[in-house]
Amino acid sequence: MKKHILLSAVALACTLAVVSPGQAATNLLTNGSFESGFSGWTLTGTATDGYPAVVIPYNSGAGYPNGAFNEPVPPPTGSLSPDAAGTHGAYFVSDFANEALTQTVTLNPGKYNIGISVYAPLNGWKNAGDATISASIGGVTLLSSGVHSLNAKNWYDLTGTLVVSAAGPYTAAFNFQTNRFPSADAVIDQAYVVAAPEVSTWAMMLAGFAALGFTGYRRNRTVAALDA
Repeated sequence: MKKHILLSAVALACTLAVVSPGQAATNLLTNGSFESGFSGWTLTGTATDGYPAVVIPYNSGAGYPNGAFNEPVPPPTGSLSPDAAGTHGAYFVSDFANEALTQTVTLNPGKYNIGISVYAPLNGWKNAGDATISASIGGVTLLSSGVHSLNAKNWYDLTGTLVVSAAGPYTAAFNFQTNRFPSADAVIDQAYVVAAPEVSTWAMMLAGFAALGFTGYRRNRTVAALDA
């Protein structure tokens, strides 16, 4: 029982050490979950058929621009973003588009956890024309493929690591390109950049919890000796 107390403390410390730091950190991107529309983001490019990217509510059966052409889209689950998925996502649907959604943030030297979630609605995925989509943060590519290569009605939580050696501006970018009627569409959400804690921080936590468990173990041994 006494050894179990010590091992449990060490196991707890190890468990805490492998939890993604993104869960407890602050998202350095503004409005990464698009709950405030495109606030904080810059949408550029063309959508010549009159269907530019918009922010839509989840689980809506409404038509464009208040839904994904009558197909309810569920909110993402499983993302490591520190922000909740919320009730909205960014919807790209134009059949003749070359659009880019970007946001630039100033980062100090260090390591960062990055990510974004992508979804392919079924009604667009069935269209003959494909859409080319790409997502990158700070030059680190998280996705570069056609929508047809994804499984429809499935959220993809894309993650990566960005190592910054020099302080300066770094850009999060999502690109959407189509050139055929009708083409596939896509929804994105929960873009994030969070500072990863240094290894020494986790080592200190591990040592602290291990010492805490050992103290409890020694205390139990002392009490047992006095009782004897």
